[in-house]
Amino acid sequence: MSLADDIQRGDRRALARAITLVENNAAGALDALAALFSRSGQAHLIGITGSPGTGKSSLVNRLALAFRGQGRTVAVAAVDPTSPFSGGALLGDRVRMRDLAGDPGIFIRSMATRGSLGGLARTTSDVVTLLDGAGFEVILIETVGAGQAEVDIARQAQTVIVVEAPGFGDDVQAIKAGILEIADILVVNKADDPRAQNTVRALRGMLDLGGPGAGHGVAKRGHIFQEVWGEAPGEGVPGKGWEVPIETTNALTGEGVESLVEAVDRHRHYLQESDEWQQREYARVLYDLDAALQAALLSRFIEGVERDRLAGVVERILQRELLPQDAVALLLDDQRD
Repeated sequence: MSLADDIQRGDRRALARAITLVENNAAGALDALAALFSRSGQAHLIGITGSPGTGKSSLVNRLALAFRGQGRTVAVAAVDPTSPFSGGALLGDRVRMRDLAGDPGIFIRSMATRGSLGGLARTTSDVVTLLDGAGFEVILIETVGAGQAEVDIARQAQTVIVVEAPGFGDDVQAIKAGILEIADILVVNKADDPRAQNTVRALRGMLDLGGPGAGHGVAKRGHIFQEVWGEAPGEGVPGKGWEVPIETTNALTGEGVESLVEAVDRHRHYLQESDEWQQREYARVLYDLDAALQAALLSRFIEGVERDRLAGVVERILQRELLPQDAVALLLDDQRD
């Protein structure tokens, strides 16, 4: 019996092994992905992002419990940063999610970024495909929390929750361009803080300033298909019929979580009733294809470069004899020859 068969039977250890294979690009990874890929596309992918310290992990814990209370199966993919020096990572999200332990309807996987930028790991999309194919109805994707630059989640999730908290810099810092535009739902956590309503008002003011449809857009990306399509369906197009709500929560007590779940369900209903669900799926598939193609092309290129030739080019750059752009052209010409 194959690993995929075990996963479809509900074997959580088999699912964990398959994810490890995918993360390490090991033998059998593609077989497991291929077997489960046709079964994917059914889950609701919910991204949770925001600055470090806003309470994302605690909120994910509460959301998972709330969805389980409704009888839905839940998977959590929690991404933690990797040290650029040691290469190690403290996968500590499970410490905050102890309430979920022992529930067969919940699966938690901590992932290291392994040097990937943008808040997600390189293999996050493939891991989500495995979780989706395994039959989980809700998949919560918690990002590193890279702040304003964290937009990759907008290309992976159908619903993006941006978590803010009072007391993290001034109110302007929380509403700078980048992080606000990707939000389908804004959450001000730690609602018991006296400054919480100030944060709510600042966010509401920015949304009102942006007009209808502010926020709620799949972030653009300078992908290699840009010249072919111009702008891919669903990329950079704000939703015209969705008003981004601002929810207040207290992840420690669970206050406001029920209202947040209702907002998530409303957003899913909105996406399915409009054509935006298909637009976002199109953009997500294009993004995944782009990332896979770039990785494959880069790997193939590196394999064809002789070390001595590369060392010589690097030395010429160090001596300021050659621009890096010209060096790229030389190396590409070597490949053509």
